[in-house]
Amino acid sequence: MQLIKLSATDSTNAYLKELMFHNKLDDFTVVMAHTQLKGRGQMGTSWFSEPGKNLTFSILVKSLECQVSDQFLLNIYVSLAIYDTLTQLQVPDLKIKWPNDIMSGHSKICGILIENILSGQHIQASVVGIGLNVNQLGFNKLPNVSSLKLILGRSVDLDELLYSVVENLKKLIGNKGKADRGNLFGRYESALFRKDKPSTFKNRDDEMFMGFIKGVSSAGKLKILMEDDILQEFNLKEVKLLY
Repeated sequence: MQLIKLSATDSTNAYLKELMFHNKLDDFTVVMAHTQLKGRGQMGTSWFSEPGKNLTFSILVKSLECQVSDQFLLNIYVSLAIYDTLTQLQVPDLKIKWPNDIMSGHSKICGILIENILSGQHIQASVVGIGLNVNQLGFNKLPNVSSLKLILGRSVDLDELLYSVVENLKKLIGNKGKADRGNLFGRYESALFRKDKPSTFKNRDDEMFMGFIKGVSSAGKLKILMEDDILQEFNLKEVKLLY
């Protein structure tokens, strides 16, 4: 694993993308920052991280070799790689909040941002940004946010944690030709936050509705069983889980 450590950068995703356009990088090259100044999440949200306390890093993935229509597979690989790593640490009540936040109970501990570089309908490479709350204890009164130290009651070594995530991701992607796609989706769906529980959502018109999360489609859309017993699919911009 080629690891590039930075004292500070605006965004590890942006740094890695710039680097790959000017250099030939190995698959699973990692850029890790002690301080990330402008970390981003899904839909342009910001990700606050105390310097030196957490894992803020990006991984270059070149071996996915899939079509744009199958791009959600990488979300599954990354989410499960982090899920498996945290399971090994015995983090309790782990869940994946669609599309790719990692929760312990009702608290968010990890956010993922994937940016794909396309060549026609083929994914040429992907930059996977991960922000994982590790040893930070305060979050400026942000609701429903925690860290591994708060949950486990002990500090966690950042380098060991990073290595474990990358190795688990390499293993999952390396087995992509052998793994049964149905089982892969099944693992992701079985870990979904609030699956089969009555939940409140907001649609793109800011209207609230009730439903039950049932799974994800092959394109990564969230399947929700509505109150009228009709199963509907929603993409990221169409629905927000409130509680």
